[in-house]
Amino acid sequence: MTLRLYDTRAAALRDFVPLRDGEVGMYVCGPTVQSSPHIGHLRSALVYDQLRRWMTYRGYDVTLVRNVTDIDDKILVNAAAAQAEGGSEEWWALAYRFELEFTDAYRALGVQPPTYEPRATASIPQMQEIIQRLIDAGHAYAATDGSGDVYFDVKSWPAYGELTRQSIDNMEAAADADPRAKRDPRDFALWKGRKDDEPASAAFPSPWGDGRPGWHIECSAMSRRYLGPQFDIHGGGLDLRFPHHENELAQSTAAGDAFANYWVHNGLVHVNGQKMSKSLGNSIYAADLLGAARPLVVRYYLGSAHYRSTIDFHDGSLSEAEAALDRIAGFFERVERRLSGTRFAGHGVEVVPEAFAEAMDDDLAVPQALAVLHDTVRSGNAALDAEDLEAAATARGHVLAMTEVLGINPLSPQWRTSGSTAAESALGELIGTLLADRQQARADRDFAAADRIRDELAAAGITIEDTPTGSHWSIGS
Repeated sequence: MTLRLYDTRAAALRDFVPLRDGEVGMYVCGPTVQSSPHIGHLRSALVYDQLRRWMTYRGYDVTLVRNVTDIDDKILVNAAAAQAEGGSEEWWALAYRFELEFTDAYRALGVQPPTYEPRATASIPQMQEIIQRLIDAGHAYAATDGSGDVYFDVKSWPAYGELTRQSIDNMEAAADADPRAKRDPRDFALWKGRKDDEPASAAFPSPWGDGRPGWHIECSAMSRRYLGPQFDIHGGGLDLRFPHHENELAQSTAAGDAFANYWVHNGLVHVNGQKMSKSLGNSIYAADLLGAARPLVVRYYLGSAHYRSTIDFHDGSLSEAEAALDRIAGFFERVERRLSGTRFAGHGVEVVPEAFAEAMDDDLAVPQALAVLHDTVRSGNAALDAEDLEAAATARGHVLAMTEVLGINPLSPQWRTSGSTAAESALGELIGTLLADRQQARADRDFAAADRIRDELAAAGITIEDTPTGSHWSIGS
């Protein structure tokens, strides 16, 4: 089956055909590092990590570019506000501090590092080159009031609005810059002349005066610099479709670049049925989320819904993910233990089942793929119960392959290390002591005591499996 993706620009599912055989160039809008990462940032990064992993499994050589917007109005505002309260942190230091928080959160979730992760401030010349091309082509103009501003002339580009299927007549004024010298209130900023209350360190020389880039031109320049004038996939959150991605598309194509062949957008995250917002005080930050559960559990939860859907975080979300992972880990423990010492040890080709592949090829349908994964876990456990070791080994290989593709293999060294806590160690010690007592009771033929220990553990959600090599425990398996 051919991989199909929902292309926002076409508003339809399309077969994925790369520009170059066996290669994929993907640009994803990364964070504006103005404050700490929240649950929505994690979800977006994870979506494109899943897409990248699946494309890699399918044999593509994926080049993933995820930028860092390290200069922006909000960064300057937040730094100035902190300084007004007695702080001394410069805007660039604030941006770097939050960039490191994003990097740590991505790493904790097992999101693979991008091939390139450019900062906006490192591509200023490339931005100015595109701006000049737009001016020369009659699609942009420099302000005549001496402010140093440069704007994109939206009425000069008839295709403006095609990504979001809007008519320019129905659009509101662009709010990304001071309208002091705009020809049309919907024109958006390509270059922002420095204002007196802004730090000199945030201004760069340009043909139009010292200033800094507008937000939209940054991504057009960085995607072109690292992937070329035409590339395969542009990704980002649904909230970026307008105006950010609409403006990117307009300015890049007006400058003569073919730009992205496919536009992929991930859905948002709500909290208890409401959109996250500062006014509601319901934002969930990455540090809090990762402190509430193992990173593997957070990854499973955030990656379990279809990427285009809105997911709702609520009480119980993480416990449901924990239970699902426990079932997978429990199967691995059972099958490794039972196959150990047999001719089936280490057997089972690590390849995903066809049904899993069909789901992933169908617009990255992870919920359906997870259903295949859990069905395979159940059939593997049933094979173990029936002493069909060959079928159990086959299921083991399938489950390993599927969990690796999704980045949720509990046997991965990353998860085994990060998931080890003092509480889990203490639990293991306590259960080990109870199992030893139970074993002694059985040896003494005190079966009532042995059964009582087993029942007490079962009431606490601990499953005991008696095997020729001893008694083994698991949680909820």
